[in-house]
Amino acid sequence: MKKWLIPVGIIILLGVMLVSGYNNLVKTSEGVNGSWSQVQNQLQRRADLIPNLVETVKGYASQEKTVFTEVAEARAKLAGAATVADAGQADQALTGALGRLLAIVESYPQLKSDANFRALQDELAGTENRIATARMDYNNTVQTFNTKIKTFPTSLYAGILGFGPRDYFKPTVNVENTPAVKF
Repeated sequence: MKKWLIPVGIIILLGVMLVSGYNNLVKTSEGVNGSWSQVQNQLQRRADLIPNLVETVKGYASQEKTVFTEVAEARAKLAGAATVADAGQADQALTGALGRLLAIVESYPQLKSDANFRALQDELAGTENRIATARMDYNNTVQTFNTKIKTFPTSLYAGILGFGPRDYFKPTVNVENTPAVKF
């Protein structure tokens, strides 16, 4: 047997392993991107529903302009978020503003019987569930990706090929505290 075949075979095997590992990292990275896109999709769905909800509530509670302004400002910040951290902070502000808006609903019983408001409220609740699911899926794909790039043997070449850890979607500070609703 020719002695040069062994080193050539080893080089070919290492090359195949490196290409396979690279392709696997690209696939996993694109999974993270797709999951983040789904989070943004659900956040956009919510942002699109909010103006309808606000307009419906405005018709019944026009004197509560402060809350409507907060919701609009928080929605604008969310739409302009450039990073995962910015989106998390903007999302928290919007969640707090929506909590205050829904507290207004409790103060105005006629809103509860309005069919349009009820439908919008149900849509918003469904969207919040979709957002939570999309965030969870995103964090799961980030965990898979980050684990992959930190484990051997992938850790040997992931950084060299340009694959670094991805950020999780994290709640902002004091998210455990319920927003204060004051009138």
